[in-house]
Amino acid sequence: MTHDNQPNRPADALGDQGLYDDTPLPRRFAAYPWLPFVLPMAVYMVLSSFEPGQPEPGIEQTPNSLGLTYEDYPLAYTVKIAITVGVLAWCWPAYRHWPLRVSPLAIGVGVVGVVLWIGICRLGVEDQLVSWLGEENPLVVLLGLGARPSYNPFEQLGHAPMLAWAFLVVRFFGLSLVVPVFEEALIRGWLMRNVVSPEFWRVAFGRVTAAAVAWGILFPTLYHPEKLAALVWFALITWLMVRTRNFWDCVAAHAVTNFLLGIYVVTTGSWELW
Repeated sequence: MTHDNQPNRPADALGDQGLYDDTPLPRRFAAYPWLPFVLPMAVYMVLSSFEPGQPEPGIEQTPNSLGLTYEDYPLAYTVKIAITVGVLAWCWPAYRHWPLRVSPLAIGVGVVGVVLWIGICRLGVEDQLVSWLGEENPLVVLLGLGARPSYNPFEQLGHAPMLAWAFLVVRFFGLSLVVPVFEEALIRGWLMRNVVSPEFWRVAFGRVTAAAVAWGILFPTLYHPEKLAALVWFALITWLMVRTRNFWDCVAAHAVTNFLLGIYVVTTGSWELW
């Protein structure tokens, strides 16, 4: 700590202007300032672990630990999103001090991001690695290279098209409006700023060090099965963060990418990306 009770000031490329944010966190988070940035995604990830996965072709499906099968995926996903939204609402006061504005650059970055994501995924690098090593290989499991749920509501709910479309609405809502907020809050609202200083709430958004940039790119890559695409995409959003220093720009770019990816999945039938 320095004599003026501010966090340590490691060298970075942004100069001295706008490096500190003296806006206090809401009182409810005073004891645990990290909580509103970490809790929503933690809840989402825990609930995701209970979602039923896609069964292997030709293998009889068995219920998971909660008795859920692949047919229950829409219910499990909807409950997960509903609970996460409730947690986000409770944490929302911690995000309100960031001005709610979005630049055209953020929209453009989101569009470029989805093109890069789809293009890199089409290279099939991870699929080739899984095919070579086998799905049960410890390295595959450790790296999280498993398949996504790949739930096609038109196939699974073909007998009830209204339900299929209703689930798609929930899916788009979750991926385009909910996930971008809590994931950017965790990665850029807490993690990267915490690397800069333990008093992360006093670090202005967009202030970085080399270590913070590395964490902001590599950490989210760990939990995405599309490793190469995630590496490139999160590097792009980290650049946007430093460029505009605007939390909502990062959220907007994330939302645009996820929304356009959803459109691509639905129109081309590329459900493996979902």
